[in-house]
Amino acid sequence: MRTHGPRGRDVLTRAVAGQRRDVTVGALLGAGHQFGEALVPVLIGIVIDQAVAKGDTGALVRWLAVLAVVYVCLSYSFRFGARAGERAAEQAAHLLRVELVQRVLDPRGGVERGRLPGALANIATDDAKRVGAVNMAVMTGTSALTGLLVSAVALLWISVPLGLVVLLGTPVLLWLGHLLSKPLERRSEAEQEQAAYASGVAADLVSGLRVLKGIGAQAAAVERYRRTSRDSLTATLRAARAEAWQGGVVLALTGGFIALVALVGGRLAAGGDITLGQLVSAVGLALFLLGPLEVFAWVNSEFAQGRASAARIAEVLAAEPDVTAGDTPLPGPVRGSLRLRGVSLGALRGLDLTVEPAQLLGVATTDPAAAEDLLRCLGRTDDPDEGTVELDGVPLPELDLAGLRTALLVTAHDAALFEGTLADNVGPGDDARPAMAAAGADEVARALPLGADTGIGESGRFLSGGQRQRVVLARALHAGRPVLVVHDPTTAVDTVTEARIAAGIRAFRHGRTTVLVTNSPTLLAVTDRVVLLDGGRVTADGPHSDLVRDEAAYRTAVLA
Repeated sequence: MRTHGPRGRDVLTRAVAGQRRDVTVGALLGAGHQFGEALVPVLIGIVIDQAVAKGDTGALVRWLAVLAVVYVCLSYSFRFGARAGERAAEQAAHLLRVELVQRVLDPRGGVERGRLPGALANIATDDAKRVGAVNMAVMTGTSALTGLLVSAVALLWISVPLGLVVLLGTPVLLWLGHLLSKPLERRSEAEQEQAAYASGVAADLVSGLRVLKGIGAQAAAVERYRRTSRDSLTATLRAARAEAWQGGVVLALTGGFIALVALVGGRLAAGGDITLGQLVSAVGLALFLLGPLEVFAWVNSEFAQGRASAARIAEVLAAEPDVTAGDTPLPGPVRGSLRLRGVSLGALRGLDLTVEPAQLLGVATTDPAAAEDLLRCLGRTDDPDEGTVELDGVPLPELDLAGLRTALLVTAHDAALFEGTLADNVGPGDDARPAMAAAGADEVARALPLGADTGIGESGRFLSGGQRQRVVLARALHAGRPVLVVHDPTTAVDTVTEARIAAGIRAFRHGRTTVLVTNSPTLLAVTDRVVLLDGGRVTADGPHSDLVRDEAAYRTAVLA
């Protein structure tokens, strides 16, 4: 995607327009600061001509007092203008982060497709900060422009040739600076892409560290990250070289321009066309111009990096959702009836399935992919290619998605835990105890130093696999949804604990629709009814004991 495309420009425009007040205030104060800075050389020239050259002590005191007032004003203007600019930059970055998080958490999904979680985190931090910094660049650039205009007017007042040199030379320098920023823009985008990917790989490796150690794959993982980090470093060095090259060339051009201004002023003074004080003012203004022109080089650099980051943010914000959201409110109260009619998605082939309200249904599969695809349909992370899924007779795509999430909860086998305590992950207060007991998470709490108030680390890394599963199940039960779909909640626990959990689920979910997608005979034995998915369709339906006795394919799936 081109970094200067319309979506990137839209993000930049929104970031600046959203902080218009602070940017405007900062620009006005910055302009006041630059006006004062440009006025200082002019006042020094006046002091030389009106007081020093004439030996007038009174005039010297008066003009020095004026100079002191100007210094005080420009100092305060800089202080409060910089504060307004920083506030605008940080506020814009914050609002962009909020937008990005809202899009990532949008129940319609679509953002994470093709992106590692670490890459999204990088976009929400580094890229948002770079786009926010454009506000400071706008404010600073406006201030620098004011300094240039004041200097040009002052030089025109001193001498028309000097003023024309500044007025004609400045646009040329700005245009050259813009051209020189193009390579930096391209390399900045590549740098951010590689940095985001490296962050994603690092987060991926850290989350799977225990598994990597278990299979002895640490060396391969380290080598993978080393290659990724090396690519990121190469991209960063290229961007740094482009920035250094741009800054060096612009500085050289600026120095040549200042030398030209000083040369013209010196020749005019030598010819008697301007006074000594005016020459001092002209040289002082020429030296002062170095600052605003360097600022323009920095502004070009910030805009180049901001455009690259804005394009990446725009790509996330404009990501096509995986599913569409309806506007039909939930039927109330939710009875919990589920019906799948002719559903085809992935491994599912024309699946027909009905779950009655308050039923505890077991779903066994001969193909694990069929279980995953069933969860995708029920959780609406994807819609079926064919067929419909209904809740209480209403197709899921017609329901308000946020409302649907309050009625139907799908807990995947690899559901994540969060940084914090065990209680934070399940739910605070005594009302979480029944859910923890049903899931066997009460035993986990008793085994921890501070009980349920013990921190479990990022993604629950301080817990074993079986402990994490029980906490995830407790969280799902505690949510109390009218319809709950759980996938393989006990694969990492022992048989005694699994039997206790099976009984706990049945008792806790009594009177509410529950679907257990699992091949565990212990869990399937407590269900009201079990269906077997084979070839993407229901090929057997009945109590667990009957299917074990009568269906060879079922016995193979759950007992092998």
